[in-house]
Amino acid sequence: MLAAEPARSLAVVTCMDCRIDPMPLFGLELGDAHVIRNAGGLVTDDVLRSLALSQALLGTREVIVVQHTGCGLLGDEHELRARVSEAAGAEPPRPLGAFSDLDASVRRQLERLRSAPELVHGGAARGYVYELETGELRQVR
Repeated sequence: MLAAEPARSLAVVTCMDCRIDPMPLFGLELGDAHVIRNAGGLVTDDVLRSLALSQALLGTREVIVVQHTGCGLLGDEHELRARVSEAAGAEPPRPLGAFSDLDASVRRQLERLRSAPELVHGGAARGYVYELETGELRQVR
């Protein structure tokens, strides 16, 4: 039986896009890492809540952020909001998190992690862009 504590003391924050499987990207097996997914792979308040629990109670020490080319959030926030409003018939009550520069977005997520006082090891974070077209993973510095 696997332990609740990730064997590699790792948490991965990535997009919910079904074309991304973070496990083989980093050579992970079941039980190695916590994987937190949302639209865009953004470090939201809820992601910070989950990471704070993961670090304080379950021993994770490093966080990896993975965003990707071809993401539905790449673009203009106003245009994205209009599309969601049209589909849902109502204005979204919160920002959707659109971004126009993928590398800059990854850097913003890393900065949010590094400045979060509730994280035990917020500074131990790396960021990547997954290139859907080639299957390559490149680190953002």
